[in-house]
Amino acid sequence: MDDLLRLAQRMMLRAHAPYSKFHVGAALRAEDGSIHGGCNVENAAYPQGLCAEAGAIASLVASGHRRILECVVVGPGPEVITPCGGCRQKLREFAADDVPIHLCGPDGLHRTVTLGQLLPMSFGPHHVARP
Repeated sequence: MDDLLRLAQRMMLRAHAPYSKFHVGAALRAEDGSIHGGCNVENAAYPQGLCAEAGAIASLVASGHRRILECVVVGPGPEVITPCGGCRQKLREFAADDVPIHLCGPDGLHRTVTLGQLLPMSFGPHHVARP
């Protein structure tokens, strides 16, 4: 997880959060072992901002991958930072329920949970799969 944490911490430093001052970084491991990062990008038109997890997912998909094997999210301060509801659903599109989500702060790992714990009884791609 160290390589994911280092990338997520770098991504957090690159966040564009002039309004909330709440910098978040995320890193994902794809099925081939490659890692992909993202940071939150705020916008003056608030709903148009982008979460760190969504940016990391876009990077992973743009690199030709479709499976997430592991995720790290880093936020500021001592509180445990979790992906928002929308990002939990975005992660579910590319990750199974048992994928570990490492919740970190600037000082390192705070807690590890699975995607299934964050998003129980989730709606996923198998619900809309065609026979």
